[in-house]
Amino acid sequence: MATARLDLRIDEEIKAKAEKASALLGLKSLTEYVVKLMDEDASKVIAEHESMTVKDDIFDQFMAACEHAKQPNSSLKAALDFTREQGVK
Repeated sequence: MATARLDLRIDEEIKAKAEKASALLGLKSLTEYVVKLMDEDASKVIAEHESMTVKDDIFDQFMAACEHAKQPNSSLKAALDFTREQGVK
């Protein structure tokens, strides 16, 4: 059961269009429609920012560099510690 509230003001035209879209989709309410859109869009945005796609040749170059990498120096270790402290995954 949802317990958080979100109050917002929008133009009447936008509200009317959203209500119509909600009804056309067979949803119970405008709230259900807005929550559905927010959830879908938020998931998409998060996925886009938490992953990356590279071309095969770039990936191959990256893997080759990883295979021939030297031991990490103190600066690289410090950078890793910093990102962990910041919560970067």
